[in-house]
Amino acid sequence: MRSTKVTTAESAAMPLPPWHPEAFAARLPFLERRARLTAETRAFFTARGYREVETPALVPAPGAEVHLRAFATRYEAHLGQGVSRDLWLRTSPELALKRLLVAGAGPVFELARVWRNGEASPRHASEFTMLEWYRPGLGFAGLMTETEEFIRAVAPPIVAHGDVTTDLSLPFERITMAEAFARWCNGLDILGTEGDTARLHAAAQAAGFTPHADEGWEDLFFRLLLEHIEPQLGRGRATFLTHWPAPQAALARRDPADPRAALRFELFVAGLELANAFDELTDPAEQRARFIADTAERRRISGEHGWEIDEDFLAALEHGMPATSGIALGFDRLAMLTSGAREIGDVLWL
Repeated sequence: MRSTKVTTAESAAMPLPPWHPEAFAARLPFLERRARLTAETRAFFTARGYREVETPALVPAPGAEVHLRAFATRYEAHLGQGVSRDLWLRTSPELALKRLLVAGAGPVFELARVWRNGEASPRHASEFTMLEWYRPGLGFAGLMTETEEFIRAVAPPIVAHGDVTTDLSLPFERITMAEAFARWCNGLDILGTEGDTARLHAAAQAAGFTPHADEGWEDLFFRLLLEHIEPQLGRGRATFLTHWPAPQAALARRDPADPRAALRFELFVAGLELANAFDELTDPAEQRARFIADTAERRRISGEHGWEIDEDFLAALEHGMPATSGIALGFDRLAMLTSGAREIGDVLWL
């Protein structure tokens, strides 16, 4: 029988727990920079007239993204108070913040704790901090400009992650999804496929890519995006990838100039996807239709029932949400870039 005693060599190979004084001391420079970043972020938005808010973490519907998995829990009624029901830890504060826009609270921002089940890597944590902000009346292009100003205000001029370096003093690049596919996927017309699997398979084959037999439109779209486009972004200078195909427009308005595209952008810095933003959809009928389609797709992918449509959010949209753009930024990833940390665990207190 093998001895259960830990040898010196094994002990040396085992990582120290995050509470260990040596482990904490190694992270402390990154954590101190994170604390300054938090203060700088609050100062930036407060100076621009934003109101910092806090919204519930325990919600009846955790978010809208089809591929995200959430942590489930259950409220048990006690002494006749309330009704027992399933609840979730939020994947984003978005739906709550938009309710506040309806109420008249905007412009608002939140440093929100969020949860995503199954996410763990040097760039991912299942519990992390999301910075979200919304300003009624601010358009799509204006939000990109404000995001660029924010990043420059809180980050050093040169940031790096791995072997990728970005000069933030350079103007941020703005490239549409159609331009990106044309440039790096051999001229593939992604908007021309209009969410149709057969069309995308044919277009991919014509461009020299081999679709998998079981790949739906979204699966193949993301494979091409991850393998051929994202590695080109945020290198040298920061990049906004804009005007996503309409099937990827869960909470975004369609582009009035080309309804095949959604007014959505993602920001890439030093090869990291840092933020995701929408010119927000305010039409409750279209939003309900998208929620229904997304719920069916989520159940098809996961085989699980999942959560129901957020009827309270749709009621808020019916009441009327002002035209606005909003953005969700991974605060821990920003802390990695500003501090020079290699992994997300380096900027987490525990």
